[in-house]
Amino acid sequence: MNVAVQKLQVLVVDDSPVSRKLLEHALSAEPYALLFAKNGEEALRLFSENKPALVITDWMLPDLSGPELCERIRTDGRSSYTYIILLTSMTEKGSVVEGLAAGADDYLTKPFDSSELRARIGVGRRIIDLHREIDAKNKLLMKMANTDPLTGLPNRRAIEEWAGRQLRGAARHGFPFWVVHTDVDCFKDINDGYGHDAGDLVLKKFAEILKNFTRASDISGRMGGDEFLLVLTHVDEKNIQLTVDRLCNQLASEKFSFGSAIVSVTASFGIAGFQGKEPPEFSQLVRQADKALYRAKRAGRNQIKIEVP
Repeated sequence: MNVAVQKLQVLVVDDSPVSRKLLEHALSAEPYALLFAKNGEEALRLFSENKPALVITDWMLPDLSGPELCERIRTDGRSSYTYIILLTSMTEKGSVVEGLAAGADDYLTKPFDSSELRARIGVGRRIIDLHREIDAKNKLLMKMANTDPLTGLPNRRAIEEWAGRQLRGAARHGFPFWVVHTDVDCFKDINDGYGHDAGDLVLKKFAEILKNFTRASDISGRMGGDEFLLVLTHVDEKNIQLTVDRLCNQLASEKFSFGSAIVSVTASFGIAGFQGKEPPEFSQLVRQADKALYRAKRAGRNQIKIEVP
């Protein structure tokens, strides 16, 4: 089976038409998508628009030097790594060191040998692939560090990081910000009566309901045990109880089959909110929502209570 080789995007920067043509000819048979720039400013524009994985630049350009271009690229702030090869007719060690110190990964002296150029680009491609593999693994580790393994929802750490940013946005733009603390009623009885697998099934279903209920501008996650937290924004005070009530009723309408038993499960909800210019700490809102949740439990469960600041 033929597998298509992904083309590596390469930006070539050289003011000489002859040099550009030589580079194009040297790389024409390779799986590269080539971009060409005649000066540093054009190169920076193409780099910003296309984010090439590899840059080959001449040392002498009409507006910037090769090392200056390297420095500008390195301060671009892009997340993925760019491999830079500097072409130079200078062989003095001091000049080579200057180029590498400016951010170049490798250099090649002119006139270059086509085979050596392709070999050095091959080294660059291996390093680029390694960086991409590391980036992908780091993203996976970050996701795992912020995800509850049982339910797949964000964990407490992820909620706190997200909510802290949104709370500052709520204060800046004046939209309502609500924290909803909820847990499953009589969850210990489910575990004791039907086993921990039954308890896990309830938690997963509740998490599914929460996930489907959560808009793109909100977040829901698992705090631990049978406790969950929602952060809702852009909901008016007169509508927050109705909004959470729909969630409460949706869980209550579910039927769980544990062996021969058909079981209904409910949850209690505590709400705390903020709207203004001076935001409290997110942890303070969580404590207020927890107090409201405690009142809902004491009032008979399967209820919603709002804590007034």
